[in-house]
Amino acid sequence: MSRNFRPTPLHLRVPVPSDIDIAQEATLKPITQIAEELGILPEELELYGPYKAKVKLEILERLKGRPDGKYVDVTAITPTPLGEGKTTTTVGLSQALGAHLGKNVITAIRQPSQGPTFGIKGGAAGGGYSQIIPMEDFNLHLTGDIHAITAANNLLAAAIDVRMMHEAKQDDEKLFNALCPAAKDGSRKFSPSMLRRLKKLGIEKTNPNDLTPAERSRFARLDIDPATITWRRVMDTNDRFLREITVGEGKDEAGFERKTGFDITVASEIMAVLALTTGLEDMRERFGRIVIGTNRAGEAVTAEDLGVAGALTVLMKDAIKPNLMQTLEGTPAFVHAGPFANIAHGQSSIIADKIALKLADYVVTESGFGADIGMEKFFGIKCRYSGLIPQVVVLVATVRALKMHGGGPKVVAGKPLASEYTQENLELLQKGLPNMERHIQNALKYGVNVVVAVNSFKDDTAAEVELVRQAALRAGAMDAVVSRHWMEGGKGAIALAEAVVRAAEQPSNFRFLYPLEISLKEKIETIAREIYGADGVDFSPEAETQLELYTKLGFDNLPICMAKTHLSFSTDPNLKGAPTGFRVPVRDVRASVGAGFIYPLLGEMRTMPGLPTRPVFYDVDIDLETGKVLGLF
Repeated sequence: MSRNFRPTPLHLRVPVPSDIDIAQEATLKPITQIAEELGILPEELELYGPYKAKVKLEILERLKGRPDGKYVDVTAITPTPLGEGKTTTTVGLSQALGAHLGKNVITAIRQPSQGPTFGIKGGAAGGGYSQIIPMEDFNLHLTGDIHAITAANNLLAAAIDVRMMHEAKQDDEKLFNALCPAAKDGSRKFSPSMLRRLKKLGIEKTNPNDLTPAERSRFARLDIDPATITWRRVMDTNDRFLREITVGEGKDEAGFERKTGFDITVASEIMAVLALTTGLEDMRERFGRIVIGTNRAGEAVTAEDLGVAGALTVLMKDAIKPNLMQTLEGTPAFVHAGPFANIAHGQSSIIADKIALKLADYVVTESGFGADIGMEKFFGIKCRYSGLIPQVVVLVATVRALKMHGGGPKVVAGKPLASEYTQENLELLQKGLPNMERHIQNALKYGVNVVVAVNSFKDDTAAEVELVRQAALRAGAMDAVVSRHWMEGGKGAIALAEAVVRAAEQPSNFRFLYPLEISLKEKIETIAREIYGADGVDFSPEAETQLELYTKLGFDNLPICMAKTHLSFSTDPNLKGAPTGFRVPVRDVRASVGAGFIYPLLGEMRTMPGLPTRPVFYDVDIDLETGKVLGLF
């Protein structure tokens, strides 16, 4: 860290208390101190209370001459209910680098969705003695970014339905007059968004009164085909009953009923734009390019056509600024953009990473779920748009999760673990190693250096850990290190941090998995074959139709964002390990043109999760005497 950095000492306890107890006992630095230690100027900070703040984008202009630091992505083997501790490892590694090795480091992490926070997963700020704090703020509203995304997404959804209704109810002249009302002196004027639409139509006139009747009709009528609308409403709560709904059932909307549905907010294209944008101007352009469907002539209809892109930008103008927080050991963290790499691209923001790389020597970020999903999208989508090149991939693995991949017994929440997971079982572990080995080999296809972090649990034996380490080295990892950061914080990840520093200093030869110039089908097939290990891809008739449409509309030069289960290399969540001999079914394909990718829906993927029988919200409450949150993991 900088010469001014002062680590926050940990007070380790055995047994390790609950995450929320550790977080609430922690000593927090004022966020202004975190900023000062990083070299962020007071005028570049917007405070949200004493312990969190937003960083203004103007900082990039001041720091543009600085070289970038080293870029590290933390990913994992295929997840199991036993948990791999990817976020915990990300934080623990950062604490080790900053508080113990004296490196200038920033953690760049995603903001969690309230869906899993109150659903089945609980908090997502890390765990044990490797957490982002204040953990309640991290897991709940933070600075309101996800609420802004919800508002922007649903404003666009409302604009679609009301535009179709008004076009049907009004003739050309009334519609045009409503869109461009006359002032008292008879003058009219186009909004900036309207001028952009005129340019798209090839109409060079800028005075509404100069348009011919034919031009007025072309400008005013979008003629949206309801059957092609792909834009859905969102909310940041797991609510399975909103997956499919009918809108327009009010008395005044009779005749305009339409089947649609809700996605979870973090799956919104607005979230993807936030994560992938490089600045306010770029975000405004991306919002304008969002495609919500086509007109009856088969042409794309955008948010710009609807006149709403400017308003979306206004709703998101504060959300674009990264959130500054801290770890338990006082190292800085940027929290920005959202999760769900199975149904979205699941990365923290490019803007946060760009700022961090100018401020720090090491930036440790995280990509969602297993390496076949999060890491593949980190490289294939995020790195394409950011131009940032990672030096190291840290692959997190656990002995007990690898045992499950080897065929271990099913894990049931709330029930004790089977003896296979708590006692030494080298045979079962050996059978699960191919999952880790395939992930390592996939990372090596991108030309980056791989370090395996064996996230240690109390029941792991020395023989089991060594078996994992040796398998990782044989598969091509530059190093494989046991880490005890959950129990010991940064001190428990010193060996891992040293391995990452060594790997970051070694030459790498980053390359993309596929060129953008090949067809959409070829890109999908390349990911399925090279990353998943599939024999091939089967496209449904609906998927074939969408691929043809998107190619015709000129979207075929975009990268791919696969929506796939995170629980298997295949589309069958029950198929563990490193399966072979399977095919990948593509049932539908959607376009996120504003974000800049095409996303195929594989198998039965849902974009709105549901609550379990016993959700986590049963445990969440507030201590009325102290005001402290209770039960948040």
